[in-house]
Amino acid sequence: MAVHLRKLSSYRRIVIKIGSALLVNQKTGLRSQWLHSLAYDIAALQKTKTEILLVSSGATALGRALLSYPSQALTLRERQSCASVGQIELARAYSNYLSPYGVRTGQILLTLADTEERERYLNARATIKKLITFDVIPIINENDTVSPNAIRYGDNDRLAARIATMIGADLLILLSDIDGLYTLPPDQAANATLIPLITKITPDIEKMACVSPSNISSGGMKTKIDAGKIATNAGTAMLITSGKRFNPLQAIDNGNPVSFFCASKKPMNAWKKWISGHLDPAGKVMIDQGALTALLSGKSLLAAGVILVEGHFLRGDTVAIIDQDRHEIARGLVGYNALETRKIAGCKSHTLSTLLGYTTRTPLIHRNDMVMWNSV
Repeated sequence: MAVHLRKLSSYRRIVIKIGSALLVNQKTGLRSQWLHSLAYDIAALQKTKTEILLVSSGATALGRALLSYPSQALTLRERQSCASVGQIELARAYSNYLSPYGVRTGQILLTLADTEERERYLNARATIKKLITFDVIPIINENDTVSPNAIRYGDNDRLAARIATMIGADLLILLSDIDGLYTLPPDQAANATLIPLITKITPDIEKMACVSPSNISSGGMKTKIDAGKIATNAGTAMLITSGKRFNPLQAIDNGNPVSFFCASKKPMNAWKKWISGHLDPAGKVMIDQGALTALLSGKSLLAAGVILVEGHFLRGDTVAIIDQDRHEIARGLVGYNALETRKIAGCKSHTLSTLLGYTTRTPLIHRNDMVMWNSV
């Protein structure tokens, strides 16, 4: 089944994520001919007044090639060193290939904390939006030179989704080494079928996510589906397609295979976009059916509906709300720390002050601080 897609020029603002395997050959370095074709596409699209942002992987892979590191896994310090060398070369390459078309670029390096902490998130958003007003294309990457493994995105699929929701993009394009989402891993199953249109990311869709066949890319299909949840819930459509072809953006308009994820028809406000984009909730709370029904009707989560508490979190942290089948149904900012939440789990509201030793009427998670996933 083919999907009739709008021309890319009809979108107001597009975020394009570029995978490492597309940009870098492990032995020879930068794939110059491919990047030249991409630059041509970007320049042509920008002339239609579509605003473009690039989230580009490749710094570590490019630095590794330049430093001639062997093929075994890198230590943290080796990876950070490769990223340091590669990032300069990557920024230079984008500038060199786009400037002949009159396209200016600016570099933005982000850590996970830059998007998880509200003030830093707003500062990053303001800078990116100002670059756009100057007709500068931001080239965005995770700051791998300083990000330890424990607190980093680890892949640019979810970073791209975070950026797309941050600046209100209409479309997120993930240029990958695969045509899109398949029913089965296409490198393992001959009967694997591409799914061209996904109207909602359901648990069944999530189960189809498979490990990427690339040994350069840090993300697989799972991270792309995670990105899709972040983007589509916030009102940004998402498209996964192979970027292996030359002129990959033209290829999309020419009808090459893609998987298109529809945006939610009820996009959330800016506050909830920030909440929904948190990647690693500090904990989980499992709720009963009564609480689930209440949440679906637009109510806050009360302690009485909680049957299990996991993790160590503080008041104001982001926690995942899961059902009894352990499916995540929502995410929100919790009103109590983990110890307090365990004390009041399953208890009626009028008993909370006695249990906690101080007066409170605060729900566990207020509806204004909660995001329900569209898959529910």
